[in-house]
Amino acid sequence: MKTLRLFFLFFLISIVSFAQKSGIPINVITYNIRLNVASDGVNAWPNRKNNVKALIKFHDADILCVQEALPEQYDALLENSNFDVVGVGRDDGKRKGEFSAVYFDKTRFAKKEGGTFWLSETPNVPSKGWDAALNRVCSWVKLYDKLNKKDFIVFNTHYDHIGVQARIESAKLIKQKIQEIAPKLPVVFTGDLNVTPETEAISTIKSFLLDAKDITVEPPYGPVGTFNAFNFNSELKDKIDYVFVNKGFSVQKFAVLTDSKDQRYYSDHLPVFVKLFFK
Repeated sequence: MKTLRLFFLFFLISIVSFAQKSGIPINVITYNIRLNVASDGVNAWPNRKNNVKALIKFHDADILCVQEALPEQYDALLENSNFDVVGVGRDDGKRKGEFSAVYFDKTRFAKKEGGTFWLSETPNVPSKGWDAALNRVCSWVKLYDKLNKKDFIVFNTHYDHIGVQARIESAKLIKQKIQEIAPKLPVVFTGDLNVTPETEAISTIKSFLLDAKDITVEPPYGPVGTFNAFNFNSELKDKIDYVFVNKGFSVQKFAVLTDSKDQRYYSDHLPVFVKLFFK
């Protein structure tokens, strides 16, 4: 009996020690929520909005990075939430066009600074780069975690769906900007990158960041692919949505979430979820 008590005491001490060392986890979701377009019919945003918001809440997102959010979608994700947000419309740097926004729990995190740059040769002004079909942006925010008492930075983007060279050059620009803005801080980089893992655009990012899926402590959960095209029977083989981190974070869990209702996904992309700890 004494041996059993000692065992449990040692077990509890180990848990407390681990918690003190690892701190409080941060749950991050990146999600291309599909823009609000009436031609989607039954899959149009008004029919999906409540499910998207319920998914985010159920999975306890501390940080939510979205792509393709039009102004009304950008606003909807703030409603009845603890979120604050950083991001601008890609067409005018204000409210016009899609956002690649970063939402964060304002009760836990304090914003220190943030901004948006364009994926182009003129990143400081609304612009289209290289062979891209559309304006593309990367939004970022530096946060102070009140629970872990640490600073970190989140970057979120959406690469062009047409321009091969634009995706390659966007990756190079992202690398340059992250190294300029966050040379020493823990970094999270998320996005719909519109490329699969074997491409040059991904190898550029992997030259200085780690794919969360590759380093997760617990086995990856869910399918390989993240794009479903609103097809519930999709093979889900194309991974184009990512979470990367630098060595300031460890990854405890990684998942591609397949939440659905009535055999319908909530977007034409699946959300990617990670649970992070500061190192």
